Amino acid sequence: MMLFLANQQELDCINSDGHILGKITFDTSKNKHVFCPDEQSIELSSEEKLDIDKRLAGLNSGQYAMPTQDDD
Repeated sequence: MMLFLANQQELDCINSDGHILGKITFDTSKNKHVFCPDEQSIELSSEEKLDIDKRLAGLNSGQYAMPTQDDD
């Protein structure tokens, strides 16, 4: 199971052990949401990868929305 917590305009991806695996951000050059691992050497389990891929697909299709922050 993966937990997605909003942090500014990103989503922290937290696994069932409570470790932050990375963040989902919006890449303006690609015009889509992408997963950015906290460490390049991180190994995702197949379940973690599937959960992240599902969330990315939902964000990119409009099924989910990314929270935004207005500092004004």
